[in-house]
Amino acid sequence: MKLQLTVNSRPYDVDDVWEGESLLFVLRERLGLWGAKNACEQGECGSCSIMMDGVLVCACLVAAGQAAGREILTVEGLGDGPGLDPVQDAYLRAGAVQCGFCTPGLIVATHDLLDHNPSPTDPEVREALAGNLCRCTGYEKILDAVRLAAAARSAS
Repeated sequence: MKLQLTVNSRPYDVDDVWEGESLLFVLRERLGLWGAKNACEQGECGSCSIMMDGVLVCACLVAAGQAAGREILTVEGLGDGPGLDPVQDAYLRAGAVQCGFCTPGLIVATHDLLDHNPSPTDPEVREALAGNLCRCTGYEKILDAVRLAAAARSAS
């Protein structure tokens, strides 16, 4: 099957997509976008979180064919030009990046949260990021990063 989709504002035509292939596989193996990580393959960890038509989804649970004609945004598409997105920058400044495996999914989920709620409370942050698992940070630095990102966005 041939798949046409838009990823990070760029149109793609992907040939020879097999039935049952996940969007995550297409992003990583066919398009070379390594940000979304392949971890649980069950939508439990959030490491493959992306935006599809403005909705936060786990790319491992989306069949590639379901992405036909859709707008996909990955962590690679968040920053403008060579600079980092304020959320990406906040994660670095807060020390919320440890091994980095969960970080892209957390950044995409944080971006989505702040798009819908520019000044979330800590319980709202915890709820919004509950689908993203991190085994390194203990989450406090992640909360710090979300607070920094929210402040940076409100200041601009």
